[in-house]
Amino acid sequence: MRSKGCYSLFMNHGPDPLVLDFVEWIAAGPRRYGDVMEAWKTSCPRLTIWEDAIDQGLVQRCRIDGELSIETTDSGRALLAKTRKSLQRIQGGQHAPDPL
Repeated sequence: MRSKGCYSLFMNHGPDPLVLDFVEWIAAGPRRYGDVMEAWKTSCPRLTIWEDAIDQGLVQRCRIDGELSIETTDSGRALLAKTRKSLQRIQGGQHAPDPL
């Protein structure tokens, strides 16, 4: 029987790639709430990308010209910058995968 500690090996300690995609999409410019709901709707209740991004403080609700909108937070922009920097380092060959 496995102990509960074994499950931590399988946990994702970084942001979900879809959350990153969503935050990057929002970072291009604030999006109207209706546009966000239309573009990121899902029929799967377990796939809550935009709600996860809000819960993690990466995007926030705001009002632009009186209309409910979604914009990237400072934390979201910082995460995108950190992720881009990591990708550049990996693509530049500065990171080699660990041998199995």
